[in-house]
Amino acid sequence: MEKYIYDKKNGLWYELHGDYYLPCLTLPAEKEQPIGIWGQRHRRHLRQHRKALYTELLTSGRLNSYLADLNEQAEAMFLEMEKQMAEREGVTEQLKTQDQMLWVQRMNNIRDRVSEIINHDLIFA
Repeated sequence: MEKYIYDKKNGLWYELHGDYYLPCLTLPAEKEQPIGIWGQRHRRHLRQHRKALYTELLTSGRLNSYLADLNEQAEAMFLEMEKQMAEREGVTEQLKTQDQMLWVQRMNNIRDRVSEIINHDLIFA
């Protein structure tokens, strides 16, 4: 039996493994992009709860670019919302010079709330 055979009907090569011919499949080349914390969280969510979408993105070679794009959106949204909430609640540089601990408490509270909003609206949607 030959090690490799070509099927003209579907255009695939097959490799002999034991007594069976298995298709020689490879993933398309994908541009490597860094994925931040938001992209990693979304990837984990897709892998656990949206398996069909995860598999489709992975096999089509679009997973990495999809996650990098989502990470950029989430990061921009985070920075903008953090800035808006800090302005609305009066958390300024003046407060930072007057009472550093109060400023840290309020900023941590704002960051936590913004993180929850982004998780709800983008990451786990």
